[in-house]
Amino acid sequence: MIVRCLLLMLAAATATAAPVRVRYPEGPARGLLVLTSVDGKPLAHGELEQWMEGPIVVGRLAFEFADGSVYEQVVRFSQRRVFRLESYRLRQHGPSFTETVDTEFDRNGRYRVTRRAKPDAEEERAEGRIELPDDVMNGLTSIVCKNVMPDGAATVHLVAFQPKPLIMDMQVGAEGVDPFRIGPLDRSASRFRLQARVTGVKGALATVVGKQPPALFNWIARGRAPLLVRFEGPLYGDGPTWRVEPTGPRWDR
Repeated sequence: MIVRCLLLMLAAATATAAPVRVRYPEGPARGLLVLTSVDGKPLAHGELEQWMEGPIVVGRLAFEFADGSVYEQVVRFSQRRVFRLESYRLRQHGPSFTETVDTEFDRNGRYRVTRRAKPDAEEERAEGRIELPDDVMNGLTSIVCKNVMPDGAATVHLVAFQPKPLIMDMQVGAEGVDPFRIGPLDRSASRFRLQARVTGVKGALATVVGKQPPALFNWIARGRAPLLVRFEGPLYGDGPTWRVEPTGPRWDR
């Protein structure tokens, strides 16, 4: 019976994926962010910066936590007809995280990983080369959502490191519209569900034992210029559900 279930799951895991077409090109931008628990308690503040290096767009997302923890993600991508990831780096460390990670890889498939799964665990290292699909979108999932607005869907790929690389499918799809307010102004956002899934034999076994990754959610403000206005989900594998939203500066006087 288990073998039959595995075969059915393998058949279901063959969803096609393709690079996401550019509808809304990216450019220089900057935003201030707050990271909170789901009940609204502030845990970290940060910012998203985006700038150009010739034809390449560089995005840096960084958070500094009250306990000294740091989360930083730097992604480089091109946008000639389709979005294409060129390189990616993730660093996270500090008591807010159960695991310490320094990961980087590039379009040629070269990767380097340093990981400590638990504070008292031994450090794991891995490096090498992996063949990457054209639609790997680590760090670009909000861009995927913006470019299938207002109610579209896409299937792309992500790379996870444990510390060896593992390529996962990610299904992105709009599942509803939620209202929000800016002062007296009524606005609405498309709510996108992002579900990563380990495929193949590993994925079938993960499904059987309930170890597939949890869903993530992005809210994209509707209109002529789609904008990410809320993220909800874990920032790392077994992490807690956190919420990220735009915020404003605080003035001392």
